[in-house]
Amino acid sequence: MSAFHALVLGIVEGVSEFLPISSTGHLILASRFLGISQTEFVKTFEIAIQLGAIGSVVALYWKKFLLDFGVLKKVCAAFLPTAIVGFALYGLIKKFLLGNIDVVIWSMFLGGLFLIIFELFHREKEDAVSGISAISYKQAVLIGAFQSIAVIPGVSRSAATIIGGLALGLRRSVIVEFSFLLAVPTMLAATMLDLYKSAGTFTHDQFVLLGIGFVTSFIVAIMAIKFLINFIKGHSFIPFGIYRVVAAIFLWK
Repeated sequence: MSAFHALVLGIVEGVSEFLPISSTGHLILASRFLGISQTEFVKTFEIAIQLGAIGSVVALYWKKFLLDFGVLKKVCAAFLPTAIVGFALYGLIKKFLLGNIDVVIWSMFLGGLFLIIFELFHREKEDAVSGISAISYKQAVLIGAFQSIAVIPGVSRSAATIIGGLALGLRRSVIVEFSFLLAVPTMLAATMLDLYKSAGTFTHDQFVLLGIGFVTSFIVAIMAIKFLINFIKGHSFIPFGIYRVVAAIFLWK
């Protein structure tokens, strides 16, 4: 992997992390098109540069983390299911799922179809939850359970979380913002676990590549978050579903 590859993958991560299109899937596919072999370092790189995206959320929403303890408790409750599933299945995920192109393509395709069908039938109720502080702990844990499905590459953590929140009666703007916040402990835990198990084998140059990916994904993710917030004010997620289906079909060829 070169510095150019790290830069490109950082851009891909920043763009795709918070959109319902699967950042992990896109990183795997981007690596394939760039001719990057799926070594243990590359697999870790694809996980670790999520720290940049985490940083963008903290930079934009630091007041909610530092000043609103109620919101922080809801985020922690939602994180628990994913923490349990991710820790229990870490070895299986990294050995058999990460880097598996067939899994990514099928997940993108089926996830896209589900997203389109869900949006066609979903109707937001007048009494939908209109603030993060109004989310119950039961709803938070269930949203986390939906998020845990995204341990499968290509599913999309953002898509799973958002669909779960909408199905549980949250307003679109609320679940999108909650999804941003929930990404912080989720991706931080995944990254720290992987670095703890793998970082001891990295060279100085590889740490430099991680730094390039981190900074790039941080900058691009800030723009992606602002784009999505504005996008949902007048649009559904159907365009993202269509994109996923078309991208999967294209990749099958």
